[in-house]
Amino acid sequence: MSDTKAVTAVGSATSRSAVLGAMFLMATSAIGPGFITQTATFTAQLGAAFAFAILASILVDIAVQLNVWRVIGVSGQRGHELGNKILPGVGWVLAALVVIGGLVFNIGNVGGTGLGVNAMLGVDARIGGVISAVIAIAIFLSKKAGVALDRIVVVLGALMILMTTYVAIVSQPPVGDALRNFVLPEQVDFLVITTLIGGTVGGYITYAGAHRLLDSGMTGPEHADSIAKSSVIGIIVTGIMRVVLFLAVLGVVAGGVALAKDNPAGSAFQAAAGEVGLRLFGIILWAAAITSVIGAAYTSVSFLTRSTTSDRTRNLLTIGFIALSAVIYLLLGAAPAALLVFAGAFNGLILPIGFTVVLWVAWRRRDLLGGYKYPAWLLGIGVAAWLLTLYMGYSSLSGLGKLFA
Repeated sequence: MSDTKAVTAVGSATSRSAVLGAMFLMATSAIGPGFITQTATFTAQLGAAFAFAILASILVDIAVQLNVWRVIGVSGQRGHELGNKILPGVGWVLAALVVIGGLVFNIGNVGGTGLGVNAMLGVDARIGGVISAVIAIAIFLSKKAGVALDRIVVVLGALMILMTTYVAIVSQPPVGDALRNFVLPEQVDFLVITTLIGGTVGGYITYAGAHRLLDSGMTGPEHADSIAKSSVIGIIVTGIMRVVLFLAVLGVVAGGVALAKDNPAGSAFQAAAGEVGLRLFGIILWAAAITSVIGAAYTSVSFLTRSTTSDRTRNLLTIGFIALSAVIYLLLGAAPAALLVFAGAFNGLILPIGFTVVLWVAWRRRDLLGGYKYPAWLLGIGVAAWLLTLYMGYSSLSGLGKLFA
């Protein structure tokens, strides 16, 4: 009897670890090197008015993630598996888009780890990138890769929030102006808003937390409320990081400091806290980049496998994905700008296609949800967000046309 209780306790602890890991994997995947650079650049451009774009991205994130987590969690199936059950082939199209976009962005993520190590320790960026890739690979070589993944994203996510909050306090931002612009913006830039949403909700990021949730075993209609609570906490963590990063940069910009164009975020942290600030920026950038490396690899591979695929096979594929990203980074030095634009456009296409699958299952395929009655209010806010993703998808197709031209 005692042995049975011990096994149950271990299983519950593993499940809780996976749920916590899912929350932070969603949050840290959404906050990568690109988001940090975007936030610094747009804050310098718009000042306190950028607060409205932050709020808009969080609201869209809420509408998307609440639906994605609920449908995937209750159905117990991955995004591409649901897609193929709705219309054969749709799931594999979605998988191809996620994997291609994830690989290109992961080249940039590995580069981000190198830049972080460089700012932290002064080590050559390429060496820093290789070391970071080896660290990421070591996680999936572990016999308890799932537990290791959960712990590292939670620790690094918390570290990012604490360090950024410190810099936000030191930079003394005009909080009153920021709060006013959250609801009454002095300037609204829709291009900035859609760019921010695409970088924080689109692509593999949409599914990172939800797919990790499946590994926790917390699936099915009976866990709908727990799934909802977990997704909300994950969104709150993401929102906190976005807001404190914005405030940290706003304090510097409001003080009249002109940010360096080649490294706007790094120069902001250095202006706020001197040499210590630059080192902190290195740690934050590295933490954001390596968790994004892990998130992109884990989620991309989850689209190449099924629920029945063994952990060993998934881990080996994930290791291969990270190694390939690192090798391409070493050969190219960075993800070429044209490739990043191409992958960004892919991200804009992934969201409307994948989200259409999610909403269709919620609306018309109750059989895939185990008979679960989907909340009408949740479907409603999902449809509102879906309409915005269609606009983003159209913009992405225009971007692809210009790129090929």
